[in-house]
Amino acid sequence: QLQLVESGGGLVQPGGSLRLSCAGSGFTLDYYSIGWFRQAPGKEREGLGCIDSRGGGTMYRPSVEGRFTISRDNAKNTVYLQMASLKPEDTAVYYCAAEPGTVVTCFSALTYNLWGQGTQVTVSS
Repeated sequence: QLQLVESGGGLVQPGGSLRLSCAGSGFTLDYYSIGWFRQAPGKEREGLGCIDSRGGGTMYRPSVEGRFTISRDNAKNTVYLQMASLKPEDTAVYYCAAEPGTVVTCFSALTYNLWGQGTQVTVSS
């Protein structure tokens, strides 16, 4: 069974950092593009960025570019979302999603067919 397992969420103070992990189970992430999304209460799911399969090229939503970094460790079959300078408005459930090959529409949830269960990130003092 193919699964994405997210971890690393939690409570962090404004200005703090957090790293989320997205591990592949039952398949190799190398051949998949991975997107990161978040959904705050009462809001639509928002695409944050993605990392391309194999080559590792990245794209980011302007609102998080420079604060968030997506990387992959193929040896660990894991993709990471490193978040810095966190703000209360970053509070949301964060999801990773996977799609084989290269994706054209990085920020659209419709692009991806495999999703993780989500992990809660709360930014609050």
